[in-house]
Amino acid sequence: MRDLFIQNLTNQAKINKKIVLVVGDLGFGVVETFKEKFPKRFYNAGVAEQSMMGIATGLAMEGFHVFVYSIANFPTFRCAEQIRNDVDYHKSSITIVSVGSGVGYGNLGYSHHGIQDFALMRSFPNMLIASPSDETELIGCLNYLYKNPQPSYLRLDKSLKNKNSNKVPVIKPGKWIFYKKINNKNIVISTGATAHNCNNLLKTYSNYDWCTIPMWGMKSKLLQAKKLAKYKNVITVENHLQDGGFGSWLNESLLINKNKINIISKFFNNKVIGVVGSEDYLNSRFGPK
Repeated sequence: MRDLFIQNLTNQAKINKKIVLVVGDLGFGVVETFKEKFPKRFYNAGVAEQSMMGIATGLAMEGFHVFVYSIANFPTFRCAEQIRNDVDYHKSSITIVSVGSGVGYGNLGYSHHGIQDFALMRSFPNMLIASPSDETELIGCLNYLYKNPQPSYLRLDKSLKNKNSNKVPVIKPGKWIFYKKINNKNIVISTGATAHNCNNLLKTYSNYDWCTIPMWGMKSKLLQAKKLAKYKNVITVENHLQDGGFGSWLNESLLINKNKINIISKFFNNKVIGVVGSEDYLNSRFGPK
């Protein structure tokens, strides 16, 4: 996903002269394509994430659409105050790009686990979360973000290359993208790089539909209750902890509208904290099942 992101961003930057990429002294081996083609629109802020977000905000206030790229927790928790006060509050045209969702960097341990980022980022009123499940959804998310620069959080898997479909979907905030639809009262709803988990679940829950919600956030939460009303049983799937995650977000939409629907959430077991291992190993032991 990260390679496709840089490739797509580089192509778009040829058309849109306002696109800028800022990194926090990492991503090398990935970001060079953009750096070589647009050296005057590439900034390495160093190992100083708070300053990195401040620089991005200044550029955004000058009319640029800034993409801030880093690993897992570094462009989120390390600069949460700057995101809150500079990016979200001022509705800045900044897309925060986090690579290594879930336990993509599992071998580097808990400091690199991206399993609490939804909880932080969805608490900001103007923040749009883009959490694609495959390469086509990534392109669909980017197509929307290019046309609608705003405070946004693009959450990428480190090395995912699968395609749920060969067609790039039209993605909008809160929109459901269906990959299995048999028009019944049961559905699996996922976000992010969890297609493998969903496919395994559907072997057991064979009479369930399956869709993803690649874009969501506080502003699109109320839209979900009406869509959920037609279903009796819902299973949510995410590579994040339960608290403050995607399943919690959907449950909140039901509470606000006082809908009574049975929702079962699948998420990372918090025992993953403190365990070091490959992404496959950690997913198999602690991931959503």
